[in-house]
Amino acid sequence: MGNTSKKLASQCGLLTKEEQKYVGNTFKAASKNSGRIREDDLIKHWGPLIDPRLAQYLSNYLFDMGSQKAVTCDFTRFAELYVYNVRGSVDQRMMVTYRSLGNYSENDELPYQLIKEYCEAIASTYIKVLKTSGGKRAEKWIDKGFRGKAAAVQTLGEAVASGVGSDPDSPPQAVTSKQLSNWLMTDTLLKHMTEMVYTTLYGLERDHTIEDGAPVTAVPPLLPMVYGLDSMPDYPAFIDLSHIVWLNNSIPPPLQHKWRFLFSSHIHGESFATMVGRICDQGASIIIVEDNHGHIFGGFATDSWEMGPNFVGREDSFLFTLAPKMRIYGSSGFNNHYQYLNQHTKTLPNGLLMGGQFNFGAIWIPADPFGEGSSAESCTTYRGYKRLSKEKDFRIRSIEVWAVGDKPESDKESGERDASILDTNPEAKAILEMAGKTRHSDGVREPPPL
Repeated sequence: MGNTSKKLASQCGLLTKEEQKYVGNTFKAASKNSGRIREDDLIKHWGPLIDPRLAQYLSNYLFDMGSQKAVTCDFTRFAELYVYNVRGSVDQRMMVTYRSLGNYSENDELPYQLIKEYCEAIASTYIKVLKTSGGKRAEKWIDKGFRGKAAAVQTLGEAVASGVGSDPDSPPQAVTSKQLSNWLMTDTLLKHMTEMVYTTLYGLERDHTIEDGAPVTAVPPLLPMVYGLDSMPDYPAFIDLSHIVWLNNSIPPPLQHKWRFLFSSHIHGESFATMVGRICDQGASIIIVEDNHGHIFGGFATDSWEMGPNFVGREDSFLFTLAPKMRIYGSSGFNNHYQYLNQHTKTLPNGLLMGGQFNFGAIWIPADPFGEGSSAESCTTYRGYKRLSKEKDFRIRSIEVWAVGDKPESDKESGERDASILDTNPEAKAILEMAGKTRHSDGVREPPPL
């Protein structure tokens, strides 16, 4: 870093040593070495990467508005905007929100429409960042048809904003300081997208490294690695990059790093038996359905799918919609009817069910005829539930299943790895014992489970 950047960095004690280099360089480039940034120069520097609405919001904070509007911005104000958004307290983030959206204070109520437009601008810029700076992880998804389309990005922004009130489908007309504070404190997706956006705008992308090779930023990628699509040049994608981000943010963090493709009705055919054969014993999974009216919905199953008469699954399960709106319906704890799968029985229903009861499932896909389904009007298994499909009974236009996280080891595989090679070769074991030698693992390995 040049002397000019070092002098700039020393002006703001909020920055860490690692951040000083990149934030200083960004300021230096945008200010054209003048020591102060002009609004037009900053917008031009960020270029097409930033949504125009977000550019205006950030300008409101950096340069003020109306009669107080300044011609230039100094380094301290520039650095503050980064620090407060990336690792600031809730109060600092509230202050930035009020000043960015207008001349508001915590004594004012923010119009919900402004919150919604702000979230849409953050989501738009976030997806732009993923598509341009996401590396091979993003390229693989995009190459297979998961594009990050404008309509889905806008829906993602609306979904994030809807969390500011108590009912996502009935947002408040105006947002109080308490509602804003709770929302900023608890909405993990908003926090993640904001961090990723600002670290990119300020030149701290994840591919930058400090001297020891560690990433400068600690923003984990929310877009998972995708597996299983390499051999499919024309994958019939019907969901969007924004949908993947929304869903992946909602599943348990240990599962967020990887999605494994299991089944698609367009690729493997409309066969319940084929679907069952491909999704069983694969660990946690996400089922996504598109009905004949274009509604897209599904469920996250915590446990491996397995044939049987009983419900399985845990309270981390949830149902969701992706279109026309993105919504999550988490477990109510009222019952454990999370996932059920059966086939070829005479006394129990044959099909796949998530939530509710037999004949009244939140998602019910019968084994025969495969290609039809239903979604009940009510479901006590999931809180806040509303019917997922356009109509109660529907035709399946598309259905696909993704396993998430690493594939679990079967009991057989686990047992084989724990066993010594001599356990499977009694002749070699006998020779050792005749020679008066013992195995190194004797007395060390855990006894087998009873």
